[in-house]
Amino acid sequence: MTQNTQNSHPTAIDIKDLGTVKRLGFGAMRITGEGIWGEPADRPAALATLRRAVELGVDFIDTADSYGPDVSEQLIAEALHPYASGLRVGTKAGQTRTGPHQWVPLGRPEYLRQQVELSLRKLKVDTLDLFQLHRIDTKVPAEEQFGVMRQLQDEGKVRALGLSQVSVAELETAATHFTVASVQNRYNLTDRSSADVLEYAEANGIAFIPWAPISAGALAAPGGIVHEAAEALGATASQVALAWLLQRSPVMLPIPGTSSVKHLEENLAAADLHLDESTFAALDAAGQAEYEKDSKA
Repeated sequence: MTQNTQNSHPTAIDIKDLGTVKRLGFGAMRITGEGIWGEPADRPAALATLRRAVELGVDFIDTADSYGPDVSEQLIAEALHPYASGLRVGTKAGQTRTGPHQWVPLGRPEYLRQQVELSLRKLKVDTLDLFQLHRIDTKVPAEEQFGVMRQLQDEGKVRALGLSQVSVAELETAATHFTVASVQNRYNLTDRSSADVLEYAEANGIAFIPWAPISAGALAAPGGIVHEAAEALGATASQVALAWLLQRSPVMLPIPGTSSVKHLEENLAAADLHLDESTFAALDAAGQAEYEKDSKA
């Protein structure tokens, strides 16, 4: 196992309709209260984390109207507006909140349009950099949801469009309505359920934004392969998990989230962590085996 500052993977990605961003962004979900509900326990710390992210070169921040709800977008504007040149903020709509840890898809076209208008106001911008449908609402025809997204883009309300937690078939349908710039599905060392979506993203030049990127389960526990790799590299388990993602695919755009400046700095240091071929392969095989074991349970 070796560590160096010469990355063997691209350090940036070009997102359709948006431009080039660094391949390690910041997820602004956890700057809200417990259960992704309400104000953060330490508001100054949340604001400091956002500002430090940009100081360290982060140029892509992911949020959603439902984080709080509203709180994450409001904190981003408070901490960072007017935004630094080149900073992109992606947001999402399509999930309503009825309480902590509770999420209810809502994709009626008039609702999505309303939420985009509100996000524009909260983020204090005239155009959203990236707007993603947080979930497809199965009670509303998908074509209606995709259609209003295209309308909002045509009207200049949003630059780029994406989807979250979707199948390849849903991506293909969406692509008949608008250019799909990004897809945000759960993916990490031990969750490969969206492997086919990642493959589709690679083939079609779509940015893949994995959520829960540092989750490694038992592999990160003492004696686990992620823990052992971290020890050998003088790194953290989270850094190893992020480094694996960055080397897994050139379209991967991880957005680890935290409300701690210390954890933020640790996570972003993963951009300089290189896994040699044998270490990457061993982690990949162990993660796949763990995923298959969990899938059969």
